[in-house]
Amino acid sequence: QVQLVESGGGLVQAGGSLRLSCAASGRTFSTYTMGWLRQAPGKEREFVASISGSRISTYYADSVKGRFTISRDNAKNTVYLQMNSLKPEDTAVYYCAAGLFLPGRDYRRSQSYNYWGQGTQVTVSS
Repeated sequence: QVQLVESGGGLVQAGGSLRLSCAASGRTFSTYTMGWLRQAPGKEREFVASISGSRISTYYADSVKGRFTISRDNAKNTVYLQMNSLKPEDTAVYYCAAGLFLPGRDYRRSQSYNYWGQGTQVTVSS
């Protein structure tokens, strides 16, 4: 069992930055691929970014490439999402998720994750 707790959300003006954190419980954090996904009102949950347990592989949605950076500190059981140049369309609830590593699994899909945090609201004003 893995418990995930997000923090760092809030209200920011367009062009600003926020850093989300997700603290995980458990002793096997490094074996999980970690992802950030988001859900805006009236929309389906969508992939934002993921990072492998070894930190070698990172993936980003096209909409956030060049603006967001995902990272992790396995010693602290924490994954981060640095968000720069924020736009109003980035407004959403952001969820941290953990997925057991399986070769060939597509971590852009919500179904690939086993554990979820409660979400943190990010609001970008224009």
